[in-house]
Amino acid sequence: MSTTDVAEAAAPILHLRGPILLGPEEELEGAWVAGGLVHHEKPELPSGAEIREIDGFVVPGLADLHCHLGIADGGGGTTLAEARVQALVDRDSGVLLIRDAGSIIDNSPLQRQDDLPRLIRCGRHLARTRRYLIGYADEVEPEDLPAAVTREAGRGDGWVKLVGDWIDRGVGDLTPCWEAQDFVAAADAAHAAGARITTHTFDEETLPLVLDAGFDCLEHATGLTDETIRRVAEAGIPVVTTLVNIDEFETYASQGEKKFPAYAAHMRRLRTGRYDRTRDAHDAGVQLLVGTDSGGVLGHGIIHDELDELDAAGLSATEILEAAAWAPRRFLGAPGLEDGAPADLIVVPADPREDHRILRERSHVVLGGRQVA
Repeated sequence: MSTTDVAEAAAPILHLRGPILLGPEEELEGAWVAGGLVHHEKPELPSGAEIREIDGFVVPGLADLHCHLGIADGGGGTTLAEARVQALVDRDSGVLLIRDAGSIIDNSPLQRQDDLPRLIRCGRHLARTRRYLIGYADEVEPEDLPAAVTREAGRGDGWVKLVGDWIDRGVGDLTPCWEAQDFVAAADAAHAAGARITTHTFDEETLPLVLDAGFDCLEHATGLTDETIRRVAEAGIPVVTTLVNIDEFETYASQGEKKFPAYAAHMRRLRTGRYDRTRDAHDAGVQLLVGTDSGGVLGHGIIHDELDELDAAGLSATEILEAAAWAPRRFLGAPGLEDGAPADLIVVPADPREDHRILRERSHVVLGGRQVA
């Protein structure tokens, strides 16, 4: 369905006969959708309005907090039309809220297309010169980092993404890309610009540096240790999981093993420990938020694979739904299913708090009050 089709179609009134899952333990028997909004009580309806009765468990649209709209399979930038197709694939999987964690193209026009997921942008990745995937990031040196952060804060929607570590070919292993004072300068610049800052991080050594610097979020965080888990929990900083990407570490290890055996061994250790580390972080009180790292290496529409990974790490169905729907919206300041919120929701035939896999069996995907899938 195109943007024009959505805009021109007369949306029927939806009577959601529920239950409506407002949170892990909070639900309503039913709700209404009219004028693009959720109504907890039956609103005044126009004469002759079409009313559709919908049965099933209603949850907020799923969120993907680490997604790349505008990066092609295998790397390089896409056209805006291709980025739109990526967003549609995500939408039809039930993802109705995306935080784009860095794109090669300016994907901001997608925000004006009301049949696409709500999009919160980080602008473009910032990376150290020759310390990241070729062509993905704006590569800068430490003296230029604060100005680059300030620029990207202005280009995005209150978020900046910094590549904190990557393979150092001179060392032959993962190392931080920046010194402690550089992380501090980046965080200070983002906060002075009214933005929050997150970081790509695989390596153990990077985490204390970004925690000391006051970063607001962690992407991947494969290098978490008992000590940094404790610190992350105490600071209330969330971790965006991307376990589907971490499963690919064997591929990266194999590709680099001949030249960089220490790197290959390190990546394999990180992959092997991914479930224990995720479960330990969760048990310590770290807020986990779902991300897929779709775009580039991984295709779009894989949110349910990520939820399966969280299940493999030992999270309950309710905890998975918290990480995929309720918590991301709180963290990003996006509405859920409260009275008067935009009607961005999915309907499934059974309780996803009992089995997360039912989220694959959506009967309705509703965006802005209109059924789009």
